[in-house]
Amino acid sequence: MTQKERFIAALERRPVKGHVPHFELVFYLTMESIGKVHPTHRHFYQWDQMSQREKELQRKDAAMTYIEIAEKYNHDAIFVHGFLPGADEMIRLLEAIRELSGDKYFLMMHGDPTFSIPSGNNMVEESVLFYEEPELMKKRAQKQVDDMLEYVEKIAKTGLLDGIAMCSDYCFNTNPFLRPSMFAEFVTPYLEKTIEAYRSMGLYTIKHTDGNIMPIIDQLVQCKPDALHSLDPQGGVDLAYVKKTYGDKVCLIGNVNCALLQNGTEEEMTADVLRSLRDGMAGGWGYIFSTSNCVYTGLDLSRYEKMHRLWREYGIYPEK
Repeated sequence: MTQKERFIAALERRPVKGHVPHFELVFYLTMESIGKVHPTHRHFYQWDQMSQREKELQRKDAAMTYIEIAEKYNHDAIFVHGFLPGADEMIRLLEAIRELSGDKYFLMMHGDPTFSIPSGNNMVEESVLFYEEPELMKKRAQKQVDDMLEYVEKIAKTGLLDGIAMCSDYCFNTNPFLRPSMFAEFVTPYLEKTIEAYRSMGLYTIKHTDGNIMPIIDQLVQCKPDALHSLDPQGGVDLAYVKKTYGDKVCLIGNVNCALLQNGTEEEMTADVLRSLRDGMAGGWGYIFSTSNCVYTGLDLSRYEKMHRLWREYGIYPEK
């Protein structure tokens, strides 16, 4: 199996031989790891002044950054962040990655139009609208879906893309931002429509949200994403319970505790990584190993590399 085939097998909850599939939603420590600035940390104030050759070199370098990280850490998929806005630029970046790596990796990009936790700048105003202007919010929700589907469809038609990472965060560590009854009104119908539309485009879907998803997990699974990420232990998500309860309906991704990865002792971190592998790999299918968030700026690279070594040693399905 290629990396892409292994990743798809996990998404489809089919058995995978050898190592459990592995990837990270985002790997920001590219400068420390391979000496290259992460594509989303690049700012091209003079892009319009560049020659076509200069632009091609920039795209190629961004593409190589993604590929080199995937190769170094045995990732089976790449979450592509367009470093310039617009569908046309995303297509060109995907083309550059495919040209350099062929069909080796599962390629995905962001595409979640559903309401997420509002920013601190407008949280009060947004919260009031859900109560005082519910029809307005539903119109906004549908407009967001329509605009996103138009954008993604243009890219999906190229055949360069395999899936969508739906990265609207719904939950704090304690509870979802919207209580379950409001989530059912303002998010679930639109999430379900979007996932169904992506499936009709031939795309897999990975629904990401941090925090305590347990009060709304039934609704998330009801929407039929191919996978749930990040199964946040800091939000009280028990991977063993979720695997037992929902593992026949959805692939599970993540659950390595980022707090322990960053601040735990070596013993605590090791135990948590091994726990995630044990609980996620139960049954021999339907799990993709990763952190419970991403490899974020400020994380000690050596801790992630220790996690990666543990995966190489212990993240292997037994021969049957």
